[in-house]
Amino acid sequence: MHRVVVLALDGVIPFELGIASRIFGEATGASGEPLYEVIVCTVDGKPVVSSEGFAIGAAYDAGALDGADTMVIPPFTALGPVREHGRLPEPVAGALSRIRPGGRIVSICTGAYVLAAAGLLDGRPATTHWREAEAFQRTFPQVRVDPSVLFVDDGDVLTSAGAAAGVDLCLHLVRLDHGSEAANRAARGCVVPPWRDGGQAQYIERPIPEAAQATTAGTRAWALEQLEQPLTLAQLAAHARTSVRTFTRRFRQEVGMTAGQWLTRQRVERARRLLETTDLTIDQVGDRSGFGGPSSFRQHFRTIVGISPAAYRRSFPSPERVTPAVRGRPGSGG
Repeated sequence: MHRVVVLALDGVIPFELGIASRIFGEATGASGEPLYEVIVCTVDGKPVVSSEGFAIGAAYDAGALDGADTMVIPPFTALGPVREHGRLPEPVAGALSRIRPGGRIVSICTGAYVLAAAGLLDGRPATTHWREAEAFQRTFPQVRVDPSVLFVDDGDVLTSAGAAAGVDLCLHLVRLDHGSEAANRAARGCVVPPWRDGGQAQYIERPIPEAAQATTAGTRAWALEQLEQPLTLAQLAAHARTSVRTFTRRFRQEVGMTAGQWLTRQRVERARRLLETTDLTIDQVGDRSGFGGPSSFRQHFRTIVGISPAAYRRSFPSPERVTPAVRGRPGSGG
């Protein structure tokens, strides 16, 4: 089973500390079997004092990192010399040295300071909380900091912005490892949105409408039921009973992107689920996801996902599509 090890440091922020355990712990297969083992450790196995002043104990010390497939570093407030001089305390540096080659390394919010101080982000793209981005870039000029995104996936090293962006990143990892259905089940269990792309704006001017203000939420829910149909901005505005100009402004304020961009991403997400779970042809998937034609579908899918629909499907073969010749190793009886 894939082992996720969370390293809690002094000053750890309790909410973000629990994100990995909550999301990965909720991730199950189609039959309800757990997909991850999640454990929390501290550098020396002793309790750490959280940012809220109470102690948090852990059953493991840094030796747990020896067997980690994925290591997660939540944010912490005791940045001290890490922020000022870009140096890690020796015990923390020693803990990180235990990560095995090929292990996946993840930071949430200011946890990126630890990765950068360890040299793991040199020359690589990364993000952190937008309030910390300027100070972070000054301390680590060799890191390509993007303060505007929710998370950055750079293969074996991934970084996220603060709080809820850590949820987005963990769901992204579940989706990479086990597909959209597993990620969606985990999201439903945690009652959080199943998908916000890493490139979505980190800071949205007004994410929660005022109580007396109209919202586009109802129209977004309606649009998700109409994805197979061509939807124009005028139709969306008409459903929301507002002008196109007002709808456009309100939508961007609430969602952080244009209605057209949002529709495209929702259609790509539907296409991913269909590619994973059905035997529909590539063209049929594009049609049922609301793309105007095969070329449009392939172009948008490759732009957002990074690979072609056919290559994506090969990454998530269903049992029905796997041939007996490849279902098990020779002599395994599979």
